[in-house]
Amino acid sequence: MAYLEWLAENIRELLADEPGISEKRMFGGLSFLLHGNMACGVVRELLMVRVGPDAYAEALVEPDAAEMDFTGRTMRGWVQVEAAVLDDSERLAAWVARGLRHARSLPPKAARPARAKSKKKKK
Repeated sequence: MAYLEWLAENIRELLADEPGISEKRMFGGLSFLLHGNMACGVVRELLMVRVGPDAYAEALVEPDAAEMDFTGRTMRGWVQVEAAVLDDSERLAAWVARGLRHARSLPPKAARPARAKSKKKKK
Protein backbone atom coordinates (compact mmCIF):
# COMPACT_ATOMS: atom_id res chain seq x y z
CA MET A 1 0.00 0.00 0.00
CA ALA A 2 1.41 3.38 -0.95
CA TYR A 3 1.63 6.51 1.17
CA LEU A 4 2.31 10.15 0.42
CA GLU A 5 6.08 10.53 0.39
CA TRP A 6 5.88 14.35 0.56
CA LEU A 7 3.94 14.10 3.80
CA ALA A 8 6.44 11.63 5.25
CA GLU A 9 9.30 13.93 4.24
CA ASN A 10 7.63 16.93 5.91
CA ILE A 11 7.24 14.91 9.10
CA ARG A 12 10.90 13.86 8.91
CA GLU A 13 11.90 17.51 8.73
CA LEU A 14 9.77 18.34 11.77
CA LEU A 15 11.31 15.48 13.75
CA ALA A 16 14.91 15.92 12.58
CA ASP A 17 16.14 17.40 15.88
CA GLU A 18 14.07 15.13 18.14
CA PRO A 19 16.26 12.49 19.85
CA GLY A 20 14.88 8.96 19.95
CA ILE A 21 12.90 9.07 16.67
CA SER A 22 12.80 6.04 14.42
CA GLU A 23 10.76 5.04 11.39
CA LYS A 24 9.01 1.76 10.81
CA ARG A 25 6.77 0.44 8.08
CA MET A 26 3.43 -0.32 9.71
CA PHE A 27 -0.23 -0.47 8.72
CA GLY A 28 0.75 -0.38 5.04
CA GLY A 29 2.41 3.00 5.54
CA LEU A 30 5.21 4.62 7.48
CA SER A 31 5.17 5.26 11.22
CA PHE A 32 7.31 7.58 13.32
CA LEU A 33 8.18 6.32 16.78
CA LEU A 34 9.64 8.05 19.80
CA HIS A 35 11.69 5.60 21.90
CA GLY A 36 9.67 2.77 20.34
CA ASN A 37 6.22 4.32 20.90
CA MET A 38 4.30 5.38 17.85
CA ALA A 39 3.58 9.12 17.67
CA CYS A 40 2.28 9.54 14.13
CA GLY A 41 2.46 8.12 10.65
CA VAL A 42 1.31 8.24 7.06
CA VAL A 43 -1.10 5.72 5.55
CA ARG A 44 -2.37 6.26 2.01
CA GLU A 45 -3.43 9.92 1.98
CA LEU A 46 -3.88 10.22 5.73
CA LEU A 47 -1.86 11.42 8.64
CA MET A 48 -2.50 9.18 11.62
CA VAL A 49 -1.79 10.60 15.06
CA ARG A 50 -1.70 8.71 18.34
CA VAL A 51 -3.17 11.19 20.82
CA GLY A 52 -4.04 8.67 23.54
CA PRO A 53 -7.37 7.99 25.20
CA ASP A 54 -7.26 11.05 27.46
CA ALA A 55 -6.84 13.52 24.58
CA TYR A 56 -9.02 11.62 22.09
CA ALA A 57 -12.30 13.54 22.53
CA GLU A 58 -10.48 16.87 22.48
CA ALA A 59 -8.66 15.96 19.27
CA LEU A 60 -11.87 14.92 17.53
CA VAL A 61 -13.30 18.41 18.09
CA GLU A 62 -10.70 19.76 15.66
CA PRO A 63 -12.21 20.31 12.19
CA ASP A 64 -9.37 18.38 10.54
CA ALA A 65 -9.66 15.23 12.64
CA ALA A 66 -11.76 12.11 12.25
CA GLU A 67 -11.93 8.79 14.04
CA MET A 68 -9.27 6.41 12.86
CA ASP A 69 -11.02 3.43 11.36
CA PHE A 70 -8.97 2.13 8.45
CA THR A 71 -8.93 -1.32 10.04
CA GLY A 72 -12.73 -1.53 9.95
CA ARG A 73 -13.22 -0.55 13.57
CA THR A 74 -12.56 2.66 15.43
CA MET A 75 -9.17 2.88 17.12
CA ARG A 76 -9.75 4.89 20.29
CA GLY A 77 -6.84 7.17 21.06
CA TRP A 78 -5.92 7.58 17.40
CA VAL A 79 -7.16 10.17 14.91
CA GLN A 80 -6.70 10.59 11.20
CA VAL A 81 -6.29 13.81 9.26
CA GLU A 82 -6.71 14.14 5.49
CA ALA A 83 -3.40 15.09 3.88
CA ALA A 84 -5.16 17.72 1.75
CA VAL A 85 -5.47 20.02 4.79
CA LEU A 86 -1.83 19.55 5.83
CA ASP A 87 -0.21 21.76 3.21
CA ASP A 88 0.01 24.36 5.98
CA SER A 89 3.24 23.57 7.86
CA GLU A 90 1.90 25.00 11.14
CA ARG A 91 -1.13 22.73 11.02
CA LEU A 92 1.03 19.66 10.36
CA ALA A 93 3.47 20.68 13.12
CA ALA A 94 0.60 21.00 15.60
CA TRP A 95 -0.64 17.48 14.84
CA VAL A 96 2.84 15.98 15.02
CA ALA A 97 3.35 17.74 18.37
CA ARG A 98 0.17 16.10 19.69
CA GLY A 99 1.51 12.70 18.74
CA LEU A 100 4.87 13.44 20.36
CA ARG A 101 3.16 14.64 23.53
CA HIS A 102 1.42 11.31 23.95
CA ALA A 103 4.50 9.26 23.01
CA ARG A 104 6.55 11.17 25.62
CA SER A 105 4.01 10.18 28.27
CA LEU A 106 4.78 6.48 27.70
CA PRO A 107 7.77 4.55 29.01
CA PRO A 108 10.42 3.82 26.35
CA LYS A 109 10.15 0.38 24.81
CA ALA A 110 13.11 -1.94 24.99
CA ALA A 111 14.66 -2.67 21.62
CA ARG A 112 13.71 -6.07 20.31
CA PRO A 113 16.39 -8.26 18.82
CA ALA A 114 16.06 -8.70 15.07
CA ARG A 115 14.34 -11.92 14.09
CA ALA A 116 16.35 -14.35 12.06
CA LYS A 117 14.87 -15.05 8.67
CA SER A 118 13.61 -18.57 8.40
CA LYS A 119 15.15 -20.74 5.76
CA LYS A 120 12.70 -22.61 3.59
CA LYS A 121 13.46 -26.22 2.92
CA LYS A 122 14.04 -27.08 -0.70
CA LYS A 123 12.06 -29.99 -2.02
